[in-house]
Amino acid sequence: MDNLSLVWHRRDLRLDDNPAVHWAWQSGTVMGVFIFDPGILYSPETGGGKVEFMLGCLRELQANYRQLGSDLLFFYGDPPAVWQKIVNLCKPQRVFFNEDVEPLAIERDRRVKEVLRELGVEVRSFWDIGLHAPQELQTKTKEPYKVFTPYWKNWQSLPKPKPYDRPTRRMAAPQFSTMALPTLTDLKFSHTQSIPKAGETEAQRLLEEFSHPKKILQYKQQRDFPAIEGTSRLSPHLRFGTIGIRRLWQMTVEMEGDIRTAEERSSLTTWRQELAWREFYQHVLFFFPELAERSYQPRMRDFPWENREDYFQAWCEGKTGYPIVDAAMRQLNQTGWMHNRCRMIVASFLTKDLLISWQWGERYFMQKLIDGDQTANNGGWQWSASSGMDPRPLRIFNPATQAKNYDPDAQYIRTWLPELADLSTAELLTGTIAARKCQDRDYPLPIVNHNEQQKKFKSYYQKK
Repeated sequence: MDNLSLVWHRRDLRLDDNPAVHWAWQSGTVMGVFIFDPGILYSPETGGGKVEFMLGCLRELQANYRQLGSDLLFFYGDPPAVWQKIVNLCKPQRVFFNEDVEPLAIERDRRVKEVLRELGVEVRSFWDIGLHAPQELQTKTKEPYKVFTPYWKNWQSLPKPKPYDRPTRRMAAPQFSTMALPTLTDLKFSHTQSIPKAGETEAQRLLEEFSHPKKILQYKQQRDFPAIEGTSRLSPHLRFGTIGIRRLWQMTVEMEGDIRTAEERSSLTTWRQELAWREFYQHVLFFFPELAERSYQPRMRDFPWENREDYFQAWCEGKTGYPIVDAAMRQLNQTGWMHNRCRMIVASFLTKDLLISWQWGERYFMQKLIDGDQTANNGGWQWSASSGMDPRPLRIFNPATQAKNYDPDAQYIRTWLPELADLSTAELLTGTIAARKCQDRDYPLPIVNHNEQQKKFKSYYQKK
């Protein structure tokens, strides 16, 4: 076809507010492409729940393309080699895609651009996963930021881009014989998680639900309490790009007119700050790609982690004997999501109480979390392990204190540990459950003593 443009979708599985889609649609006939890359698909950090969610996103994206007279084409293999086949099959004039910040993705995209240009295909790439590309924000000395607060001050001062309209122009796209959208079984994955609904329509519904009952204006007051539905639950959709980041910002601008109190304004600012945290971690990994493999803090690069396999297995299964930790891990294992406050609690527990390397926890989270994103996951784990970019790195969470502060009625604990539901709130919050009661309920006694373990961690840390 003489004027065909292809949009290569990766983590932008939507048509609305998509710069690559928007600009491709201005250029003539457009079709979408998605490549199942075995290097990513079968990495140790990919779990079946995440793959099922992705397939749901792709199913709706293909349907949306077809509604406009086009299609989403599926291929399998190493992207540079696959693109040679695509060019031979489709004869496109242009390829559009949105950029990534993960080190392996940057290298993949560099290789693909080389192949396409050698084949005479025009390549255009755009920034999409954040409001600001990492290079847009630098310190006064033209250095990348290493601390969040000055980054946030700069980030919030910059003008924000407006959303791109959803394409409406219909077209008569050519038909090509390619693979069908595979099933979970076809890809040799399985899981036991209850996966949330996927796709662009659901992402937009969640955004509407979070904004119009004004939940966002109570966000600061509710976000730390895991028993309350106080967050947007949009993180899986941000991970797979079924909602545009500019739409989220636009929602916050529209909500400004509904603010009536200082508390509501503070909530809106806090939620915007979470968007900035997400982009700070993108910024950090872009400029310091070595953090994908090692600690930022030099003193933590040869930390004497004990890495006991039996402790790690107990943590993974939610069988540590610490109810708030176990409840959170059960939520993760059963749903593919965990409340952010609980992510910090279980990460601190793994590293500071069990003395297990943050890389072990980071990898397990990526396997189980539907919203598992390398930048945010790496940043969060390094923060919790005292190995990352933090002006006050030595933090140790006490599980009992965290439970008392953020699950004071033990409602969250009872939800995910039903075998303990009849115990008193005091027992559930402190974890001081009698041995007989644990035995009767098939629940373990604490596998470590928190006070002893935090002393041990501090002694190791202070020797570095």
